[in-house]
Amino acid sequence: MAKEFVKDVTGMEDDFAQWYTDVVTKAELIDYSSVRGSMIIRPYGYALWENIKDALDAKIKETGHENVYMPLFIPESLLQREKDHIEGFAPEVAWVTHGGEEKLAERLCVRPTSEVLFGEHYKNIIHSYRDLPKLYNQWANVVRWEKTTRPFLRTLEFLWQEGHTCHETDQEAHDETVKMLEVYAELCEKLLAIPVIKGQKTEKEKFAGAKYTYTIESLMHDGKALQSGTSHHLGDGFAKAFGIQFTDRDGKLQHVQQTSWGFTTRIIGAMIMVHGDDRGLVVPPRVAPTQLMIVPIAQHKEGVLDFAYNLKRQLAGVARVDIDASDKKPGWKFNEYEMKGIPLRLEVGPRDIENGQVIVARRDTGEKITVTMEELEGKVAELLEDIQHNLLEKARAHRDEKTTVAKTFEEFKMTVSEKGGFIKAMWCGDRDCEDKIKEETSATSRCMPFEQEQVSDTCVCCEKDAKHLVYWAKAY
Repeated sequence: MAKEFVKDVTGMEDDFAQWYTDVVTKAELIDYSSVRGSMIIRPYGYALWENIKDALDAKIKETGHENVYMPLFIPESLLQREKDHIEGFAPEVAWVTHGGEEKLAERLCVRPTSEVLFGEHYKNIIHSYRDLPKLYNQWANVVRWEKTTRPFLRTLEFLWQEGHTCHETDQEAHDETVKMLEVYAELCEKLLAIPVIKGQKTEKEKFAGAKYTYTIESLMHDGKALQSGTSHHLGDGFAKAFGIQFTDRDGKLQHVQQTSWGFTTRIIGAMIMVHGDDRGLVVPPRVAPTQLMIVPIAQHKEGVLDFAYNLKRQLAGVARVDIDASDKKPGWKFNEYEMKGIPLRLEVGPRDIENGQVIVARRDTGEKITVTMEELEGKVAELLEDIQHNLLEKARAHRDEKTTVAKTFEEFKMTVSEKGGFIKAMWCGDRDCEDKIKEETSATSRCMPFEQEQVSDTCVCCEKDAKHLVYWAKAY
């Protein structure tokens, strides 16, 4: 029975895409809906999102931001006010044309993002420098009509937060952009054990309508990159389009400087692809809805279930604990909780009770440890921290092993086709080279890292003088 449970999961090295699909469904994170490209986030998947959301929301509030909520629908005339912005989103916009049987006088866009809604609102409430800064954030769903979809990574509808702020000066907006990128990077590394590269997007890859975009990029098990969070300095483009002006400290009329930044449910997909293995999910303890699952052995015997429930109460102060007292066989339970990636499993049966000990199994290494009752609480806390640290270090080692320097285009193309991963290569800054690299290798510029190096003097594509080190990769 236990073997049957994992038999349906494709091996990671055999077909990574199918492995991913098998895991998100078999671990009960999602189910497919009747609308193409949409997903039902099941309780376990949503509990993961809630833990991420709660941690990020606390940090957003700690940095001085307030939560608001904007409407779902955007009038077409409002969307058209920022030309570059709408051109960037046009292919992905979903439109509402009818209200009941009646055709609408003006089409309504289902929000793909909310810059224009915030712009319209800020125009009405900002008049003086005393009204600044405005530090707003919203938790919402958005819709983007994607052609190719995959659960969490790219869906027609997804959940996210989007921050939108207004400032007096360009420097203040820049500082905000950097600050929120650091919040995202810290969340990825400390909560999700995902190491990231921080940097700036190229002009081609930046957010439509932005002055510049900062990003965190992570590397998946299969060597593809994933954009894991972005923070945009919008400059005064939206402010001019929407007339968001204020009287400055010298009595002069100025346009505000704006930022926006977002973090989405796709990070759950990143967590799956960074840490998962052939037995399913491996969930970092700090984000795990259940950190320790108690599995009673021979639970029909007198005293076993009572002992197990006492353990649950005892450990509630050091971990998020649950117990499986169902009539499924222990082997099935072991496989089920391995599939769900629960960090620790505690096994206890009549002999363990007699000996004053339990068996604790680690999900990350598979190691089983005998722990006495006296040391159990301390050991559980210690193991959870060790697993969290181990997952981050393992992911960092994998990323570093999959990062290659390429000095010539031939080296670049060979690395893309034979190894994958991040490629560090110099770039002249010319859009034509960026386009050629994508056309010939399918690799895209992921970011110009803040920590620049000079790995060669010439552009990897055209061999002209290099201006920037860029991380390149095939990406989700």
